[in-house]
Amino acid sequence: MKNDPHPICLLMAIACLLYASAINAREKQAAESEQHEKARAVVDDGPGEKLHLYLLIGQSNMAGRAKVPDDLAGVIDRCWLLNDKNQWVRAKNPLNLYSTIRKGAGMQKLGPGYSFVLEMLAADPDLHIGLIVNARGGSRIEQWERKSKYYMQAGQRTKAAMQHGKLKGILWHQGESNNGKPEGYLEKLVTLVNHFRKDFEIDDLPFVAGEVKAGSAVNEQIAKLPEALPNTAVASSQGLKTFDRWHFDTASQLELGKRYAKAMLKLQKPAEQEDEPRRR
Repeated sequence: MKNDPHPICLLMAIACLLYASAINAREKQAAESEQHEKARAVVDDGPGEKLHLYLLIGQSNMAGRAKVPDDLAGVIDRCWLLNDKNQWVRAKNPLNLYSTIRKGAGMQKLGPGYSFVLEMLAADPDLHIGLIVNARGGSRIEQWERKSKYYMQAGQRTKAAMQHGKLKGILWHQGESNNGKPEGYLEKLVTLVNHFRKDFEIDDLPFVAGEVKAGSAVNEQIAKLPEALPNTAVASSQGLKTFDRWHFDTASQLELGKRYAKAMLKLQKPAEQEDEPRRR
């Protein structure tokens, strides 16, 4: 009959229904996985002593997109992670799971925070660290301007964490979304650092910015930060590899985290030397 649907149309309709069903199933599975992971995390009051706090912010490479090997999936000793209810849980990958501005839970994987923490803990066997990880994939530096949602969320969560410790530094990894038009990036980054220092009332708060993929135009702006502002440093991306256009692979994320730690420890060393006579 003339009004009967064409067989090809029927097949296309069935295919669309199957595709939509598969998408919904994946979304449901991701949501259930997120709920399960959060349910497994034990709320903790911390170690009963002051934590050294670090704020980790930026876009997808800070959130983590690299695969988490099984041997990196366990709890990190002497490290706590602030959850999305401003409670402490034992830290484990993915560290950006509790970001209040993140994309889907299934997208959060291995970032530089993991090896950064391990290096910082190795440098001081008596140290206990608290992490505030609040990154958002795809975000531009303009979205981190003062009074923006991303900036405010990072600030509010950090101030809540500061009730249990001292903020020792900020790690920033962002720039992929600004690489097409990098002009003016340095000025915006300097402004961002100054705003955080003022709002946290720490004039010399250490700040380390990580370079994006080697050869990117925005890296020229990021590299100038230490010249433009005291007590800042840059974690180089030289030699690091990506598994797609922008995202560092597992080995490179682990190396990047070590470079962040090396830069942070170097920034903190002068302050420790100034405190040395007082300890004696």
